[in-house]
Amino acid sequence: MMATPGVRHWAAALALMACLALLLAGCTTWQRPAPDGDAPLRARAVSVTKESITLRAAVLGKMESHRLLGANIGALGVQPVWIEVRNDTPQSLALLRTGTDPDYFSPLEVAWSLHGWFSGSSNAEIDDWFNQAGFHNPVPPGETRSGIVFTNAARGTKLLNVDLLGNQHLVVFTLFLRVPDDADDPNFSRSLFTYPDPQVTDYQDLASLRAALERLPCCATDASGQHGGDPLNGVAIGGLEDFGAAMVRRNYRRNHQPLDDTQYVFGRVPDAVLRKQGPAGSVSPNWMRAWLAPFRYRGQSVYVLQIGRPAGGRLGAAPAQSMLHEDVDEARNMVVQDCIYSEGLEKLGFVTGWGRSSGSRSAAA
Repeated sequence: MMATPGVRHWAAALALMACLALLLAGCTTWQRPAPDGDAPLRARAVSVTKESITLRAAVLGKMESHRLLGANIGALGVQPVWIEVRNDTPQSLALLRTGTDPDYFSPLEVAWSLHGWFSGSSNAEIDDWFNQAGFHNPVPPGETRSGIVFTNAARGTKLLNVDLLGNQHLVVFTLFLRVPDDADDPNFSRSLFTYPDPQVTDYQDLASLRAALERLPCCATDASGQHGGDPLNGVAIGGLEDFGAAMVRRNYRRNHQPLDDTQYVFGRVPDAVLRKQGPAGSVSPNWMRAWLAPFRYRGQSVYVLQIGRPAGGRLGAAPAQSMLHEDVDEARNMVVQDCIYSEGLEKLGFVTGWGRSSGSRSAAA
C-alpha cells in the first residue's frame, strides 16, 4: 500500500525532528573532566635533562584523553602529547610548537571540533578547558610548566622533537615515546634494531669509513636476497635522534607502509621509515628508509639510507606509482636541502658509487 501525501509529509517531519533530536543530543556528549591532575602521566613519562633543563613527555592514550580532555581526540587524527619543562636556567624559555610539529593543532582548533549546535555556553566551556590544558609559554627561571601540545598522529613509537628558545640560545630535545594504544599491536610495537657491541666495527679515520661505505651493496634486495630492490643512495652519521629532529622540523614523520617491507638490507626490512607530509595533512610520496649499519665512525652510529619516490611523484597514477622514479639523486638532494634548512647538517661528503643504473626498478621489487 502506498502512503498518502499527508502521511509522507508527517513521516518526513518526524524524521527531521528525530535528526534534530540526535543532533541536539550530540551537543551534550562532552562533559567537563574531573580535575584529576597529570600525576599518572608524569609517572610514566620519558625524562631527559640537558643544560639545567628537565623535559618530561608522554603520549596520551584513549582513556587518558577522555580523562583529561573529555573526549578521545585521537579519533580526529589529533595526538595529544603531555609536556613538562623544569627551567633551572637564569632565563625564560619558550617552547616552539612548530619545531614539535609544523602542522600542530591549536587548542581552540581541537575544541571547535567538539562544539555542538545551539550550545553556546557549552562550547565556551570546551574552549576554556582546552585553553587551560594547552602548554603555555613562557617558562620563567626556576619554575615548571606543563601542558598538552596537539600534534598529528604517529604509530607505535613517536619521535618527539622539542625546541626550547632562550636568550639567543636554542636547546633541542629529541625523545622516543611509546604510543599507549599501539603497545600490543605487532604492526607498531617493534623496537628499534641494535647490534651487539662485538659485532660492530668502529672506524677512527675517514679513509677506513669511506672504504667501508664503498663496499656496501648498490641496492636493497627482496626477502630471499636473490632479486634487486631500490638503490641505496645516502648515509647519515649520528644518532637517530639527531637527524630525526632535523627531519621533524621539515615535516617528516615516521610512516612505515607495507611497500617498505619489500626492501631488505643487512638481511632485514628498514629500521625506520620517514615520509614528508604534504599540504593539508596529505602524505608526500617521498620516502627515506634507514638501516643501522654494522659499523660506526668514532663511536657514532651510521645509517644507510634509501631515498626515493615513485615515478610521477604527486602527479603519477597507477601503474606509474608502482615504479621507482629514476632520478633518485634528486630525491636525495631534497633531503640534503631539508637538513640544511633545519640546521641539522654539520658536514656533507660523497663516496664513489656504483654508477648510473641501466633503467628504472620496480618500487615494489
